[in-house]
Amino acid sequence: MLLELRIENYAVIDHLVVEFAPGLNLLTGETGAGKSILIDALSLLLGTKSSFEVVRHGAEKAVLSCVFFPEGNGAEKILDENGIESDSEELILKREISLNGKGRVWVNNQPATVAVLRQLAPELAAIHAQNETATAFDAASRLKHIDSFAGIAPRALQAEYDAWRELQAKIADLERDEQDRLRLLDLWKFQHQEISEARLKSEEDVSLANEKRLLANAEKLYAAAISVYDVLYESSESALSALRQGSKHLEELGRFEPKFSEALTLLKSAQADITDISETARDYAQKIDASPERLAEVEDRLALIYRLKRKYGSSADEVIAFGEDLRRKLEDFENRDEILKELRKELAVAASTYKKAAHDLSRRRTTAARQLEKLVAAQLLDLVMKVRFQIAISGGDDEPTWSPSGFDHPDFLVATNAGEPLKPLEEIASGGELSRIILALKTTIEEGQRASGSRRRISQRQRTLVFDEIDTGIGGRVAEAVGKKLKSLAEDNQVLCITHLPQIASFADRHFVIEKRESAGRAKTSIRALSEKERAEEIARMLSGATLTSASLEHAEQLLKANA
Repeated sequence: MLLELRIENYAVIDHLVVEFAPGLNLLTGETGAGKSILIDALSLLLGTKSSFEVVRHGAEKAVLSCVFFPEGNGAEKILDENGIESDSEELILKREISLNGKGRVWVNNQPATVAVLRQLAPELAAIHAQNETATAFDAASRLKHIDSFAGIAPRALQAEYDAWRELQAKIADLERDEQDRLRLLDLWKFQHQEISEARLKSEEDVSLANEKRLLANAEKLYAAAISVYDVLYESSESALSALRQGSKHLEELGRFEPKFSEALTLLKSAQADITDISETARDYAQKIDASPERLAEVEDRLALIYRLKRKYGSSADEVIAFGEDLRRKLEDFENRDEILKELRKELAVAASTYKKAAHDLSRRRTTAARQLEKLVAAQLLDLVMKVRFQIAISGGDDEPTWSPSGFDHPDFLVATNAGEPLKPLEEIASGGELSRIILALKTTIEEGQRASGSRRRISQRQRTLVFDEIDTGIGGRVAEAVGKKLKSLAEDNQVLCITHLPQIASFADRHFVIEKRESAGRAKTSIRALSEKERAEEIARMLSGATLTSASLEHAEQLLKANA
């Protein structure tokens, strides 16, 4: 459930905060007041693509945020998968859109990405916008409606499809044109030979670079090590000689003053440490090999490794791995016929597995379609539409028709007048009819999901359903029927609806009015929740226009009383 929406410096909105309620939230206002801007802002918080053009003129960035109360464990799982902590039952989404084109996203006050918002969106809200009538009945959307109603998630089928396509690609790679195959084979042989003859060892480039550095500075290292030995141990004025003299004097003091005994112990320990350091430096100097011949060998070897790294990888290990991959490819080519034979067997099995899974899915869709068309027809009767509605699923199982979602092609057919043949819905339905059919579909699907638990629904009011002017092209008693349907849908969901119709507005559990005023030469949009008296006045305005009359007020009060 959406608890709160905050908008700053977005389009004509300077600063706006709105707290939504359970049930049916209706938003009304004059045309151009900015009602749809709220829905667009919510869409951005659910991961839709943004543009710097939405930033209010004179501001550097637009800031959008909202608070959801997600029910069910879907959102929590997504947060866990993305490493986002949740300290409360509320879910906070925030998004910034800057003039420079850059944007930032936070989820529960932790940095996130737009991709995370898109993952969360299906668990939080479903937005049915004004332009949905143009796309709601394309092939992909029709299939999505049926799958959503039936609780079908064709991810397993997609895995089968991907496995089949991968085998096809492997076979095509082995069956490529003979000349190309031979040219590629010659190239692989040359590359493999070049890497094999180098006889690289793991991390050899790193170890040789260290050795080169030591050899190139051998004289300096020898001089430094011998100097350490001389200064600390060997010379007559060494640190060890000085410590020995100091020890003698402390022994003398210790005969008369016991407190110097501890100091003498520390001094003798220091002598032992200096002796160890001196011997380590001397041994290191003796092992230094200042061989120009070895330095030349190392440099030549490093030059060879560098040439290989330029062509085959950024390190000796990557070059070795590249060589191993070449070896496997060459073996595959040598055993090409045998491998092709095995791959074709695997392809046949993968194709059979995919077809079986796709046919099973198709049967489930056909069964769901029969149920869905009956339920939608019943919903349409409630919406004052006496029509014939049918879902026809076609599509053969030939390979060219295969896709990750199967080979089904559903059509929504409707006859809006008695005696007329069934025709594709998008071709014959008017705007008002399409709006009602969309509402009937959404209502049926939501009720089907709730009944089956297909969306992991474990309690009521799982999601927020948003309808942006779903009442386009209707009026009169049809509008009243749509209002009743929205009210029914809001019994188990939070519903947000933008409407211009007073018949629908009268069903609201909470009524908001959106207003645009001019202040200091700038247009500003605001929103406020209406009291019962204000609701009557707003509905009266919707009935009669800017001038309120006693008749319109009386009519508004009657609507509110009838639909309470």
